[in-house]
Amino acid sequence: MNSRLRANADTILRQAIHAVLPDEAVRRALEDRQFPGRVLLVAAGKAAWQMAHAAVLCLGDRLSAGVVVTKYGHVKGELPRCTCYEAGHPVPDENSFRATQAALELVADAAAGDTVLFLLSGGGSALFEKPLIPGGELQDITSQLLACGADIVEMNTVRKRLSGVKGGRFAEACAPAKVYAVVLSDIIGDPLDMIASGPACPDSTTCADALAVVSKYSLRLSDQAMACLHSETPKQLDNVETRITGSVRELCAAAADACRGLGYEPVLLTDRLCCQAKEAGSFLASVLKTHENTDRPLAFLAGGETVVHLTGHGLGGRNQELALAAAPGIAGMANAAVFSVGSDGTDGPTDAAGGYVDGDTAAALAAKGLSVHDVLADNDAYHALQAVDGLIVTGPTGTNVNDVAVALVQ
Repeated sequence: MNSRLRANADTILRQAIHAVLPDEAVRRALEDRQFPGRVLLVAAGKAAWQMAHAAVLCLGDRLSAGVVVTKYGHVKGELPRCTCYEAGHPVPDENSFRATQAALELVADAAAGDTVLFLLSGGGSALFEKPLIPGGELQDITSQLLACGADIVEMNTVRKRLSGVKGGRFAEACAPAKVYAVVLSDIIGDPLDMIASGPACPDSTTCADALAVVSKYSLRLSDQAMACLHSETPKQLDNVETRITGSVRELCAAAADACRGLGYEPVLLTDRLCCQAKEAGSFLASVLKTHENTDRPLAFLAGGETVVHLTGHGLGGRNQELALAAAPGIAGMANAAVFSVGSDGTDGPTDAAGGYVDGDTAAALAAKGLSVHDVLADNDAYHALQAVDGLIVTGPTGTNVNDVAVALVQ
């Protein structure tokens, strides 16, 4: 492993993620904000604790009570007047359902003069859930959507119709109280009705759209679930004001600044990456090969969210798979590296944020009897990268604004 390149990668990622933490964004959204009645806080998503922490500091005694639900391991301490829950992601579990029920009970008696401060971030589709079908079937449908390679918009188009809080239904439950939603975007293009399946946003998709996803991927649904897909979601909400804060564009800009600070000339390839992870990794390796003889250090950046089509039974995530897929293409290059991370600090059902490879990785894997092709076929990038010190582990970061991949060459 090229220790200098690995150190550069760690510096770039640390600075980029720090720049998109939601604390300052939440403070800006709340400063000088007047709340005439009670303020009830509901925070949901991978960045829920961090966002709620910032809100508690801003509001002080103006906050009446709150419910916070985030991913396991993401609660960093108690918050005044708030009850914090940890729950399942990317597949909802009983703790997801319990926490969401607590949030619904919190807002059940909200009056016209009250405000529900709704802090939303990616991951909320699994963490914030009141299923309209048996929980076990919802988990199965979620697993089917993950395994077939459906993108996040397709997944949420189906999931919001199986839920009592998604697709604007949570905002309906808050009425007549006003909902002030502060949203940390984790979806390309910032479509409000898709971020965490839009609990406080009118739904732009239709029943026909949901049924098309079911047909496209041959999903297995019960008669009860199919009936839910024929029930339309709210198309207008009069009690909601929304402010989007943070996005993958900001993450890419912060990564570019960090690259520039290390002497690289940054080139943003896209902030809308949305292909298969292994194809993205192969593409970035090709870009580096094209510039192998560059006379100046270059950094190519791609932000967005790739997908993984499960064909095996291994362990990994889209960022680990992206990085590993680049290894053969840059094999033997002395000053090239590709790395990719999820800004929330988690990648798939693993404890890693993503993966790192350089020109030495392919040989190191071969020396251990590992074939990149076979590893990718089994979707086991985690164990392969672990064997060559290629995992990137950050722990929960407190933000969630998609993924960023960087390819370095000099």
